[in-house]
Amino acid sequence: MSNHYDALETRSPEQREAAWMQALPAQIAHAKAHAPALAQSLADVDAAQVHTRAALAALPVLRKQELLDLQKASRAAGGSVFGGFSALGFGAAMPRVFASPGMIYEPEGRTPDYWRMARAIFAAGFRSGELIHNCFSYHFTPAGSMMETGAHALGCTVFAGGTGQTEQQVSAMAEMQPAGYIGTPSFLKIILEKAAEMGVALPSVRKALVSGEAFPPSLRDWLAERGVAAYQAYATADVGLIAYETEAREGLVLDEGVIVEIVRPGTGDLVPEGEVGEIVVTSLGALYPLVRFGTGDLSAFLPGPCPSGRTNQRIKGWMGRADQTTKIRGMFVHPKQVADIVRRFPEVLRARLVVSGAMAQDEMTLKVESSSVTEGLPERIRDVVREVTKLRASVELAAPGSLPNDGKVIEDARSYQ
Repeated sequence: MSNHYDALETRSPEQREAAWMQALPAQIAHAKAHAPALAQSLADVDAAQVHTRAALAALPVLRKQELLDLQKASRAAGGSVFGGFSALGFGAAMPRVFASPGMIYEPEGRTPDYWRMARAIFAAGFRSGELIHNCFSYHFTPAGSMMETGAHALGCTVFAGGTGQTEQQVSAMAEMQPAGYIGTPSFLKIILEKAAEMGVALPSVRKALVSGEAFPPSLRDWLAERGVAAYQAYATADVGLIAYETEAREGLVLDEGVIVEIVRPGTGDLVPEGEVGEIVVTSLGALYPLVRFGTGDLSAFLPGPCPSGRTNQRIKGWMGRADQTTKIRGMFVHPKQVADIVRRFPEVLRARLVVSGAMAQDEMTLKVESSSVTEGLPERIRDVVREVTKLRASVELAAPGSLPNDGKVIEDARSYQ
């Protein structure tokens, strides 16, 4: 039995990159032609010229809050509920619509495995002909359908367990003997604890694909001690599967259907390899062709190929949120403002705004890594901080590479006691 879902997973990085860059101009042209919001934001872009990573990186980043604002504005004006980002309207090609908190509405297409989850389900050990107990929600949010359609594409049968009703979940697992579980890791723990409390054995549940929340090593080990090998997937309702864990357990391998970049929070600028930043995804799907969608999640690329034999890039996994907007002395300060300050000084490599002090006594310190220190640099940076944020701050110079590599542009170190 193959250890890989398909041949795409083991093609050479050069083949993969060539295929993506060949597909990218057509995807940009498709987005401009069929998604009005993208036609507007990419109006000055020649799709035929977007065939390199550099050309892609020059396009604007669409962040989740902006998507929400545009959808709301469109609905208020009597326009598309999707804000002009969907390439199709309601009808046979769009059997379902889901919603994320906000509300952000997401279409589901009719194509098999629309969310591309089968690859992650396979990597978690599931195979055709098995029964899967799916405990993701089937209403409002797309998680339940995302996993179900992926399982169907893999050839599996799905029990639509959904959320809650823990005792009934235990009974269903005991009676139907599913090959494994799909859902949040915390709910799987609750189910196993309830089964132990009820004195019910669940001998068939030996594997799991978990997502939707953090999956710390402590919980992974807790499940393993009870005979369940659980692997994680990273996906969003906007772009589907982004990355998935393999038996190597060394980061998450990127999906074959998306192009992933990592940028400095608040900007569209790529970070150096290995540096933590915001995950930005370009979808190659036709129905909802999001281009440079900022997920708001932090991660970093890992060097080298996955020991599982899959050749796509890997990320460390979810490392926090990129939106670090912070209220300081009654004023909101955004990561983009820190980036604007850095751009004015070529000798500044990175910066980190640290907010300290007790509540109502906020103090701002901009720590900057500098390749060279010219006379009066701290004072000039301090003046620009005041100009950009309307707030006073002290400036501390730091050696290159000395600031933490955690993706934080703004660190809130205030005491709230």
